[in-house]
Amino acid sequence: MRLSFRSLESRIVTLFLVLVVAVQVVGLLVIQRGIENNARQSISSELANGSKVFRRLLEQNAQSLRSGARLLARDTAFVALVGNNDDSDRATIESALVNSGSRIKAALTMLVNADRQISAATNPKQAAALEQQVLGMLDQAEAADGVSGMAIIDRLPYQIVVVPVKAPVTIAWVVMTFPIDRQLARDMHGISGLDTTILTRSGKGDWLIAGSTLEQEQTFTLRGQLQARQIPNEQAFDMLLGDSRYGMCLLPLGQAGEQSTQVLLARSFDEATAEYVRLERWLIVLTLGGIVISSLAIVFTAKRIAQPISALAETARRLELGDYQQPVHSRRSDEIGALARAFDAMRAGIAQREDKIMRQAYRDRLTDLPNRAGFLMQLEEALRRARQQQQAVFVLMMDLDRFKHVNDVMGHSFGDALLQQVAQRLQTLLQQQGQAAELARMGGDEFAVLLPAADLAAARQLGADILRVLESPLSLEDQTVDIGAGLGIAGYPAHGQDGETLLSMAEVAMYCAKVRNDGAVIYDAAQDKSSEQSLSLLTELRHAIERDEFRLFVQPKIALQTGQVVGMEALVRWQHPQRGNVFPDQFIPFAEQTGFIRVLTRWVMERSVQLCQQLEQAGQQLKISVNLSTRDLMDQDLPAKFGEMLQRHGQSPKSFCLEITESAIMDDPVRAQNTLAALSAMGFELSIDDFGTGYSSLAYLKSLPVNELKIDKSFVLNMETDTGDYRIVQSTISLARAMDLRVVAEGIENEKVWSLLAGMDCDQGQGYFMSRPIPAAQMRDWLAGWRPPSIGQALSTE
Repeated sequence: MRLSFRSLESRIVTLFLVLVVAVQVVGLLVIQRGIENNARQSISSELANGSKVFRRLLEQNAQSLRSGARLLARDTAFVALVGNNDDSDRATIESALVNSGSRIKAALTMLVNADRQISAATNPKQAAALEQQVLGMLDQAEAADGVSGMAIIDRLPYQIVVVPVKAPVTIAWVVMTFPIDRQLARDMHGISGLDTTILTRSGKGDWLIAGSTLEQEQTFTLRGQLQARQIPNEQAFDMLLGDSRYGMCLLPLGQAGEQSTQVLLARSFDEATAEYVRLERWLIVLTLGGIVISSLAIVFTAKRIAQPISALAETARRLELGDYQQPVHSRRSDEIGALARAFDAMRAGIAQREDKIMRQAYRDRLTDLPNRAGFLMQLEEALRRARQQQQAVFVLMMDLDRFKHVNDVMGHSFGDALLQQVAQRLQTLLQQQGQAAELARMGGDEFAVLLPAADLAAARQLGADILRVLESPLSLEDQTVDIGAGLGIAGYPAHGQDGETLLSMAEVAMYCAKVRNDGAVIYDAAQDKSSEQSLSLLTELRHAIERDEFRLFVQPKIALQTGQVVGMEALVRWQHPQRGNVFPDQFIPFAEQTGFIRVLTRWVMERSVQLCQQLEQAGQQLKISVNLSTRDLMDQDLPAKFGEMLQRHGQSPKSFCLEITESAIMDDPVRAQNTLAALSAMGFELSIDDFGTGYSSLAYLKSLPVNELKIDKSFVLNMETDTGDYRIVQSTISLARAMDLRVVAEGIENEKVWSLLAGMDCDQGQGYFMSRPIPAAQMRDWLAGWRPPSIGQALSTE
């Protein structure tokens, strides 16, 4: 009990804990994913804004340079010195260039004269490097009153400004450069918070870092990754520098020949998510606290659920053991309390029904006699006493004659009343004789009598008295019914030692009595031999199906007017491992009697469908006839079973003709007609086999959906010499013609009979003259070698 309780409680706790933890984990994952997405969007936005800020910063620097250069270019004294173009003023001009560049922190200041030559410079080396680029900017500077651009000197980027000196025409140009270096990166970092790296790239693809706010180790890693990766311009991307992940954006600043200047803006994910990480840690702490509190609540709830259920389980075990006395108490008003009250109501109801069942379990409700179970209990008790007292016990088993017919004709209510009268008549007989015999109804129309402490003569006499009593007609509802019985006798210790054995032996003797119809029959071991043989044969038939011992044979059907093969009849042969070939008349009747014929019919149909498929693949279209038995027609599911076979093999019902005998139809015309109608609706052709040997065919033939009549071979074999058979065949063909049915004659064994049938306008025939039944596998070879007789050719040409 403890294990069961713990198992239920642990399952409840585990289930809800898993749900709580799963919800919390999913929530944390969603939050973490949201933080990641939000950080990425925020960094992308910062990088986009940073790009604008950096370009604005460059523009401000360029404006500052232009202002400084204009201030110098418009200084009256400076303009006068430049206008004099005197070498003695060169030192003064250079001093003015140095002083003006120092004020705006320019890296280089130079003067280009009207002849477009550098006349003065604060750094002649750098001036020489910039000469070509500066000369290319002079015209644009003169037209726009100043222009700015980018320059790269010794792989370091510079911002360059060119301003014309006018008096009033342009007499020279002032050039100033401003380094784009770490200081500018720091300014950018201070304004936007973005790490900024100034880069130049040579024509060979080598990167040089001119200045950066990143740590030195990070700049080494950055340079290596830039060398290894193809980075798109002005698009955000991620890069791992050491242990930190950054969102970055690469902006082009300018091009100088094959060299280019770019700036890399970077934002650390760790810095962007720092506040979120602190919030996430708080959420984890709250989640863990919630799980702990939920666990305590779940354990408490599980105990509240499991403990009452365990108590109810204990009550159920008491009910299982038959203890219905102890009530189920519960003060709870919830669903478990309702369940407990329902258990208590169930306990009371079971107790009542148990009492009722115990009263009725061993009694027959219709006759109030002991039923089979009650009779068997009485018999075992009588056998126990007989063993102690060394006495004999006899069992008399009887089965009423013609009761099924009475039930079918008069109805079940009449049959029940008849059984009650039979029981009353038998009880009266036993009471009149004063014997300690017990009567019981075994089921259906079977009754049994237990005769303890008696001898065989007394048992015989009682059996004769019972049969005599039952021979008298019974009057019921203004109807007089003649009814008899078959009665068998078996006794202890002569025939059996236990109750079940005695009942079985008495039943065997009873069935022998019904066959002999000459009074009560005493059990004899020889009576069981036929039963054993039947059981053995049935077992062998089942094994034959399992071991594939059956063989499909076919007999061709020939069009008598043309000699053409139009079909074949499927037949079955049994290749027994010990007895060799077993012919159908040796096992088909038994198969019909036991119901095994249904299995056999399905086997024949399955193999016939396969044969039809093989012939169709070989280009031969032949209709295959398959025989159906009485039991097949009683199977209302037969059409569905055949349909499934055909669908599985891709065949049409039109390739098959199903043959039924007259007697099969007459056993149960209604059910037979229903089955045949369903088969016909599917597309099967139907044939009446052995026509003329039945008794009532014509009464139903007009209402059956048949397509063919087969004249039984008993009329065909001797029709050439027997006038009566000749007329029967002729009239049958005429009848078929009148009903628009095809006619097939069986048993053609010579050419003369063929000729006679062809002259009567018989459609088809089969018999030994054309072919004996052959294995289905040989059918294709037989077809290849078939040659119709001359009579067939003659008739086809007439």
